[in-house]
Amino acid sequence: MTEPSWYSQPYPPEGASAAEGIRNQLGRPELDLLTILVRESAQNSWDARADASRPVDFGMDLWTVGPAHAAAWRTLLQNGAPANTDHFPLRESIRRGVIRVLAVSDRGTRGLGGPTRANDAIGTDRDFVSFIRNIGEPRDTALGGGTYGFGKGIFYLLSQAGSVLVHSRWRTPTGAYETRLIGCALWKSYVATEADGSRRYTGRHWWGDTSGDVVEPLTGRAADAAAQRLGLRPFAADETGTTVIVIDPNLDELAPPDAADYLADTIAWHLWPKMISTDGKPPAMRFSVTCDGVPHPVPDPRSTRPLNMFVAAYEDMKSPDGRDLACMRPKKHLGRLGLVKRIVPPLEPSRAQQMVNMESLVHHVCLMRPAELVVTYRPGPKPPSAHQGYAGVFRADESMDEVYARAEPPTHDAWNRHSLERPESTYVHTTFSRIDEALNGLLSLDGNARPGTSNVALGAASSFFSGLVGGAWGIGGATDYSKPGSTMTRSTMDDSEQVGRRTTRNTRAGRQGSGSTADGHDHELSGALAGEAGTVARRRPRVQYVGDPYYEDRGDATVLVQEFRLPVPGPQRVRIDLAVTLPGTGGRETDPPIGAVMPVLVGWQDESGRLHTDDPCSVEGGESLWRALVRPAPDTMTEIGIKVEAVREP
Repeated sequence: MTEPSWYSQPYPPEGASAAEGIRNQLGRPELDLLTILVRESAQNSWDARADASRPVDFGMDLWTVGPAHAAAWRTLLQNGAPANTDHFPLRESIRRGVIRVLAVSDRGTRGLGGPTRANDAIGTDRDFVSFIRNIGEPRDTALGGGTYGFGKGIFYLLSQAGSVLVHSRWRTPTGAYETRLIGCALWKSYVATEADGSRRYTGRHWWGDTSGDVVEPLTGRAADAAAQRLGLRPFAADETGTTVIVIDPNLDELAPPDAADYLADTIAWHLWPKMISTDGKPPAMRFSVTCDGVPHPVPDPRSTRPLNMFVAAYEDMKSPDGRDLACMRPKKHLGRLGLVKRIVPPLEPSRAQQMVNMESLVHHVCLMRPAELVVTYRPGPKPPSAHQGYAGVFRADESMDEVYARAEPPTHDAWNRHSLERPESTYVHTTFSRIDEALNGLLSLDGNARPGTSNVALGAASSFFSGLVGGAWGIGGATDYSKPGSTMTRSTMDDSEQVGRRTTRNTRAGRQGSGSTADGHDHELSGALAGEAGTVARRRPRVQYVGDPYYEDRGDATVLVQEFRLPVPGPQRVRIDLAVTLPGTGGRETDPPIGAVMPVLVGWQDESGRLHTDDPCSVEGGESLWRALVRPAPDTMTEIGIKVEAVREP
């Protein structure tokens, strides 16, 4: 066989699609190209799974073509290519000193099989022509993620040369395995001056075996030999799947290692339902990301905040506690909804998190179809506290899959009811109304949210305005009435036990904490103050708070952490004093009503990280830093105190 070469498609007399029109079919999405690549390519891989009982392996690998293979790239991929780089920018990309590629691969999928010519693809097996030849074919996978196959355009959009290589292996009807390798370029239409005059071209190009009337993929040994020369990863003996190599990818000005981290994070945010194990079954897909051979781990959604909240909402949706949402007129079951509400420390949103419009506060519902691929994160009303968040998951019923699929744009990242006719538009509109009703009930104590309420989180607002209150210092609603800098406070306790209490009054919806004096000084309390008649000042154990309290994740729970020291040397005993403070009164509730939840001490953590769960707990005073870990009670205001007493020597 001769060397593979490029073939450029001229306009036939009956007309054809111009490359520009095909490239524009994705529209102008709000998501960036790397995010769309993750979503669309994983969706294609999921729809192409070979065995529903086995996971699909999905990988994204960035690498620089090494010196051993660079010459082959420049030789093989310029054969027969148009000479004008304006018409064919791949020439310029492979002439550079560095050739960078991004490979998107799946294994455990069918591969691109079936006939290689569009007019021969009569049966159901037409994966090759659907991906390589045709544009806009309707999906042929029941409950699949894709609709009209426009998502493959992202590979060309991401390539700054508009060019890809497609390396695939499938199992033929006879049970044999066949490898295929073909190149595709999609740039823009043009007019070329030739010996017999000018000629118009569509801007579509294919690279492969041009010995016949239609360019064909390299197959069998020829495909394996060319892949080896280019340095592509070979397929195992009984392995099927596809690798799409994006040449000269647009990394959005990110350095390659940073782009790999972003891809890994994006996979977690958009594909987490495929990553989790449910009902005793392994994850449906396994993901990996590398850059020049170095792994960039994909975050675990069960342990990554705040994705773990969406995982919990997904499990709630599948449990008996999940809610069935329905439309009454016309009557139709829409799907199921799961919701969770938690105390959430402030978030530092990653780039991938910002791409889904989720900043420092989580108040979103993840929408998905039965294929369980994330469509979007729909924001709901903000919770009344800056330290509270909620997450939801809505999964459409299988009977409604076609309706929601038709409501999606080519990038599958929204449900637009205005693109549907009735009654389908009513179903989508009612879905959002039912979700909003559930969220209003979640955020209000009586189940009825008042209309027209502010979107400002009250905890954040109280923090912002706290500086306007004269003569007092506080965190949000927290107030400490001791003078700034004071270290002596009168106590009515027995001389042997001293208390440093930090009180915080917070908004009802889950903001709990402990206060502190403005300068962070310690509190020393004594039963007999210096200067009182007949009394000599004595050093007593004391609590010295270090910094402000903060929230911290510990597995699935969020705890409140207060750092402190016991600066007076000697054996001492500390214990926690927890109570719920009634709003507006300053009263303290230490005995909860029946069924109510009280704050709970998790433990005392020393400098080595060891957790002591005894309360009271015997410690040695000194300069060591300790941490009190408390699990706050939801929907309350909490008062936390740390008490210390000396341990008398025998």
